[in-house]
Amino acid sequence: MSTNTNTLSKETELRLADFLTKTVDPESLAKKIRHVNYLLGLCLMCECETLQQNIQTAENGYFWLNELAEILDPYFDAD
Repeated sequence: MSTNTNTLSKETELRLADFLTKTVDPESLAKKIRHVNYLLGLCLMCECETLQQNIQTAENGYFWLNELAEILDPYFDAD
């Protein structure tokens, strides 16, 4: 997995913050992301023909969506 060191522009940060605070509930979005990742993982395990053509892209998407879900609603946060 490569690490991206690019930073977001101020405008992008503001638009993202606005989206996350006014448009969607972060916990609800995190739940939906986890649900999509469950379906993606299930499809990968069942060797879905469509995803097999782009397996690396699907695996990367699975990882980054999990990261986003954790940022929105830290489910695995240890107390």
